[in-house]
Amino acid sequence: MNLTGSPRKIDLKDRSLVTISLRTGNPEVFLFEPESGNATNLSNWPGSCQRYPSWSPGGNQVVFTSDKDGTFNLYLLDLTGEATRQLTHYKHPVVAGMQSWTPDGKGIYFSVFGDGVPKICRHLLETGATEMIGEGIDPALSPDGRTMAFARHLPNGHCLFAAKADGLDVRQLTFQENRFAGMHPAWTPDGKFVIYADRVGEALELFACDPGGKEARQLTFLGQAATSPSVSPDGKFISFRLCDEIYWRDPAISERTYREKRADKRPVWVMESDGSHPQPIEALRYQMTIDGSRAAWRPAGGTNS
Repeated sequence: MNLTGSPRKIDLKDRSLVTISLRTGNPEVFLFEPESGNATNLSNWPGSCQRYPSWSPGGNQVVFTSDKDGTFNLYLLDLTGEATRQLTHYKHPVVAGMQSWTPDGKGIYFSVFGDGVPKICRHLLETGATEMIGEGIDPALSPDGRTMAFARHLPNGHCLFAAKADGLDVRQLTFQENRFAGMHPAWTPDGKFVIYADRVGEALELFACDPGGKEARQLTFLGQAATSPSVSPDGKFISFRLCDEIYWRDPAISERTYREKRADKRPVWVMESDGSHPQPIEALRYQMTIDGSRAAWRPAGGTNS
């Protein structure tokens, strides 16, 4: 790793994140207070696998995926006490994942895999309707709800793209095609930058670019696999997952890694928004799953009551 000296410790007091942990032996949705180490199991569904939690804009609901009914579908968890409900009803081999909310909290964008070319869909909570937006994966809506950043497969791999929220006016933002580029993009709260992963040699590093694909700059220099960024509501910090290898590029290695379930393989890290002072979050260093679930910052104002 290209780190010089000991990084300044980042103060995470009064902040909380939601992510997936193996601390019960099962992949569950946990609410973490990283400074105190307090953790609350929000899903508590033994025997099923949970992934990809994402906060509602108000901070009192979490959408996540679970294979509880035989394949990965979207579920809505309400921290105010309402029962968790299933939003999508896909059947194997189709799976849903990599979801994000619309800024008004009325819709959820997500990816659908296993039925031909991966597609981006939008689920409307009020009506329960789901509609296809276009081809691609890992959609992320800008803070004003007008622009969608996502990854799309090209002949030699993925690149980062952007489009209007309805899927029109698609434009390519990055041009270095590889299997892992542009995945899991996230927006800064001011809407000025998209944070994404791209390949540097044999590593994956995090980058930032403006919505036009310009002013791209590298944020991490860790020489490993930095993925799944999430920007704190005040824009000060970026959480991400860091793995010592890109095991998912080799099917045999990926199968072995998922079978072993090494809970120290992909810890959660945090850094300042300019990429400085990268460091693991000790409360999220172990007992973590090896999927690409973000450690998503809870929006300001969210409460457990």
